[in-house]
Amino acid sequence: MAKLYYQGHGSYRLTASDGRVVYVDPYVGDGYDVPADAVLVTHDHYDHNQVSRVAQKPGCRVITHVEALADGKHNAFDLGGGLAVEAVEAKNLNHDPKECVGYIVTMDNLKIYCSGDTSKTEQMGTLAARELDYALYPLDGVYNMDLKEGAECAELVGAKRNIPIHLKPGALFDREKADRWDAPNKLIVEPGEEIDL
Repeated sequence: MAKLYYQGHGSYRLTASDGRVVYVDPYVGDGYDVPADAVLVTHDHYDHNQVSRVAQKPGCRVITHVEALADGKHNAFDLGGGLAVEAVEAKNLNHDPKECVGYIVTMDNLKIYCSGDTSKTEQMGTLAARELDYALYPLDGVYNMDLKEGAECAELVGAKRNIPIHLKPGALFDREKADRWDAPNKLIVEPGEEIDL
């Protein structure tokens, strides 16, 4: 069974049932000692791109917005054995869509939407057709969507479970804010907690 370990802020680790490991936006928290098969960086802001913190297996694939947006399009990456990564749109006033992406990670036949730093995008309207299993949204209301817009995005995307992250600049987490998020199928994961997907 696949697992998600939430490190805090926008950082988390996905582990497939075969033991392959994917980190998303490494920055804070612990748990970077499990060697990675892939590291995904949504954009180059310091609180998302601390790849050096991650233990890496030989041949670890690091995918940043540069590779994800090569040739001026959102690219897909087949990492073998049913593990795949597809870049999707991410943008707002603080994040240029030419330098920022989200990802859909396919692992153990699950589709996980790693939205990156973003507000509502046009592409979100197409994602419901993808029947996503999990979606993670940045809800700080400063650099990204606020709770209200985040709930609208969760409705639009229609993932089976919606996880609030990136809730407060300078903090690992804000439980009170997470509790107030009025999104369908909300799933709260605390920093340092690992869940089965």
